[in-house]
Amino acid sequence: MSALRNYIDKIKPNFEKGGKFEKLHSVFEGFESFLFVPNTTAKMGAHIHDATDSKRTMIIVVLALVPAMLFGMYNVGYQHFLAIGQQMGFWGTFFYGFLAVLPLLLVSYIVGLGIEFISAQIKGHEIQEGFLVTGFLIPLIVPVDTPLWMVAVATAFAVIFAKEVFGGTGMNIFNVALITRAFLFFAYPTAMSGDKVWVRTDAAFGFGGGQAVDAFSGATPLGQVGTAATSTADITGILGQPLGFWDGVIGLIPGSVGETSIIAIAIGALLLLVTKVASWKTMLSVFLGGGIMAFVLNQFGPDTAYANFPWYCHLVYGGFAFGAVFMATDPVTSAHTETGKWIYGFLIGAMAIIIRVFNPGYAEGMMLAILLMNLFAGLIDYYVVQANIKKRLKRVTTK
Repeated sequence: MSALRNYIDKIKPNFEKGGKFEKLHSVFEGFESFLFVPNTTAKMGAHIHDATDSKRTMIIVVLALVPAMLFGMYNVGYQHFLAIGQQMGFWGTFFYGFLAVLPLLLVSYIVGLGIEFISAQIKGHEIQEGFLVTGFLIPLIVPVDTPLWMVAVATAFAVIFAKEVFGGTGMNIFNVALITRAFLFFAYPTAMSGDKVWVRTDAAFGFGGGQAVDAFSGATPLGQVGTAATSTADITGILGQPLGFWDGVIGLIPGSVGETSIIAIAIGALLLLVTKVASWKTMLSVFLGGGIMAFVLNQFGPDTAYANFPWYCHLVYGGFAFGAVFMATDPVTSAHTETGKWIYGFLIGAMAIIIRVFNPGYAEGMMLAILLMNLFAGLIDYYVVQANIKKRLKRVTTK
């Protein structure tokens, strides 16, 4: 690494003020700080200095997402070969999924980082690191068959209107990756719903053709619940096999790329908690809110399939667990006070179940629940702080 450091130092003057490439200073600084921890420190104000900067924090989140990404790639291939009735080994299955998901990842990063670079150059600012995580999240929360041009348009919209207009990383009030999904859902609903968008049945990548079997249905389990009348007993996989709680935990079911396996998500959650990047209070409270609300609706809700869906299955199907671990804990858009984290997370979980049960046309409630509570996170913190101030004033007055 010392040779690389010496080379960076050698060419650095060309990108500083007065150098022949000074207009590309933001781009150079972005690559330099990505490779090496910056040696600059704050000159004034109260700051805590340590060896971890925001880029390193973002990298930890990306590493936590890797298990969900790898499992999602395998599951894409697994669902494909299951649907067309062909047998394929582990590596062939994974490689198919890898080639299917890779274009989504590339489009997400190329479009998002391209806008970030251009914005930094126009403003004369440093390139912000927030999109390191956002670019990785976007391919994990969309159907694998989403057209790439739609992903590009949605990513551009989200980065510009949900991030840059608010001032960039650390200033946005909405989760940028979820805004991307929301844009796709409302602008291109046919690409985000139905049977065909969740499972690839084409003969791409030279893996041969084949026809989907007669019993094939690519609908997600939650999508099937939405079309049921009052019973959830007939939820099945793409070959008609019945699905239960443990199928949701393992994750070999149709769904968004990174949201199906609770085991893979749990591995990422453990890394986030051990490194203290994410708040366990927010994470736990989301599951508590969702579990309690689902249980209440199981007992007293309307006689519909969603209301009768077992409360514990609500927690492992759809994007509930993924949202609780990686979206609700976003340090920029979530509540920051310790009490506020409990309130914020609980309301997300409860609201996600309410949306699922009372709006059966929208099978997945987690996205809207998180975006709604993003809007109220600052208000929750404000009232928590005000309550603490009043409590302390009352204590002083009493004495």
